[in-house]
Parts: sequence; C-alpha cells; structure tokens
Amino acid sequence: MNVGTPALVAAAAAIAALAIAALIRFRARLPLAGVNERTLHVAPIPRVGGLAIWAGFFPVALLAPAPATMAPALWIIPWLLLFLVSLRDDVKSIGIVTRLAVHVIAAAWFAIVLAGTSGVELPAWGIVLAALTCAWSLNLYNFMDGSDGLAATMALVGFTAYGIVLLCRGEAPALPLILAATMIPLLFVNRPPARMFLGDVGAVPLGFLAAAFGISGVAGGAWPAWFPLLVFLPFIADASVTLVRRMLAGERFWQSHRSHYYQRLHQLGAGHGGTLAAWGALMAGSAGTAVACACLFPSWGPAALGAWCIVHAGAFAAIDYHWRRSAGTT
Repeated sequence: MNVGTPALVAAAAAIAALAIAALIRFRARLPLAGVNERTLHVAPIPRVGGLAIWAGFFPVALLAPAPATMAPALWIIPWLLLFLVSLRDDVKSIGIVTRLAVHVIAAAWFAIVLAGTSGVELPAWGIVLAALTCAWSLNLYNFMDGSDGLAATMALVGFTAYGIVLLCRGEAPALPLILAATMIPLLFVNRPPARMFLGDVGAVPLGFLAAAFGISGVAGGAWPAWFPLLVFLPFIADASVTLVRRMLAGERFWQSHRSHYYQRLHQLGAGHGGTLAAWGALMAGSAGTAVACACLFPSWGPAALGAWCIVHAGAFAAIDYHWRRSAGTT
C-alpha cells in the first residue's frame, strides 16, 4: 500500500464527518425529500447528504495516487457535470430531458477519454458499451437510493472491494478506499431511522464512479469483467429486473414507483432495518465472493457470478410470492 494511503483515507473520513456535522446543524435550511408515491419514509427528510461525501472525497482524491485508468483527468469532468446537475435537481427539480442529456454526455465523455488513454484499446463498440454501462449505472444507483442506509452501504462495500483487489494486484488502492471511507460518517445519519439522505447529488455521481472505476479496472487489467458486476450485483439485479418486469407489464417505467424488490420487502413488513439487513447480507456475500475470487481463484469468477445470480433470483422469487399472497389477502 502506498505510504500516504492510510492518511488520505483518514483525512477523507474526517472531512466528511465535519461536513455531516455542518449539514445537520443547518438541516432546517436544506432541500427536503418529500413524501410521494415512490418514497418509503413518512416525513420530509434533508436530501443533500451527498455533499458531505464529495467534500471528503474530491480534495483528497486529487492528492491520491491512482492507476492510469483511474486518474482524475479521466473522471473529473463527467463527475463534475453530474454533481452540478444533480445538486440543481435536489434544490429545484430539473426536467427529465435535461437530466438524461447530461447523463449521456458524462457517460460518453468518460468512454471516449478512456479509449484515448495510454495502454487501453477500445473498439467503437467498446466505447458505446462503456458509455451505456455508465449511463445505466448512474441511474440504477439513484433508483436504489430509496431505503435508509441502502445506497451508502452499497458504496462502502463496493468501493472497499475495489480497493482491496487493487491492493492484491499491486495497484494504488487509495482512490476507491477514500470514497468508501466517506461513507462511514454518512451512515451515522443515513442508517435507520435516517436523518439525511444522499439525494441525487450523492447517488447519481456514486453510480457513475461505480461503473467508471469498474470499467477502468477492466480496461487496465486490474480485474476481469465479471468482478464489478458481482461486486454491485444486489443493485444491478434489483434495478434491472424491476425495469424489465415493468416494461413487460406495459407500465410507464420512467415514472416513480414502489415496486423494486427492496421496496416490496420493506412494504411486506421488513421496514428500513430489515431491508438493510437483507440487502446488506447480499452485498457482503456477493462482494466478498468477488474479492476472494479476484485475489485467489480468478477462474472461479464466472461461476461465482452465476451462483449469486441464482441466489438473487431465489430471493426475488420469494419476495414475489409473499407479495402476491399479501395482495390476495387485502
């Protein structure tokens, strides 16, 4: 590990903690997440907790050593675009066309710059695939930020997994570990019962960096393509399966809803705490397996991804079963 990495990680966590304290002090003046058809909370809650993680991450990340494919020059411009438009959307809602346009621009920017990075060879279809993956990831992460502690825990687990494998491969692990560290103070106010949410300003750029760092690691040879998929599988599976299910049902899938599997589990009686425990177990299991395979048994990775897909499918089927039974008794 780089000598300065522990200090950088500690500095990021400390700055994020100070930012959280400041936000809590002035919470009465912050934008609120209202109660609507998508939300699972019963009262408005401040929704710009993401400002704290970026206060801790951004200045420290500029000082951190990083692999060439994760250098700030690659992700900083699209991250900044997403940060600004998401913050504006938290303060005053922005139209969906504008938001999606910025999302596409940010994702395309990353993919094109990655293709021009030394040591990376991306064909035209690879650039398109990288851009589409980033665009989907930043949106799915936002979809999943609807229950106390869920998105922050996924970020803590996911970016820690990235850092551990970079360390195992002899690469600089500081960048993802710095981001993971900022989640620790956030969880003190985002865990059940949440006193503050990430908001779009937190969730959207987090989803982008999850994909950007994952794709960069693949392009730079730090890990195979199955690794980031397995690390973030609980979010990828829930958001993707829910979208497909709603499209097949002819629903207006772009509208707010409460039919994600984590939302259904919450409504079945698990609440915020039970939902976080169940999804936290999936996160720890899939990410832990991904790290073990990447560091020790790389050839087992595809089979492990398949096995965890089956586990998620079984969990979703069980939730669907109880959801139908619940609907039949009301």
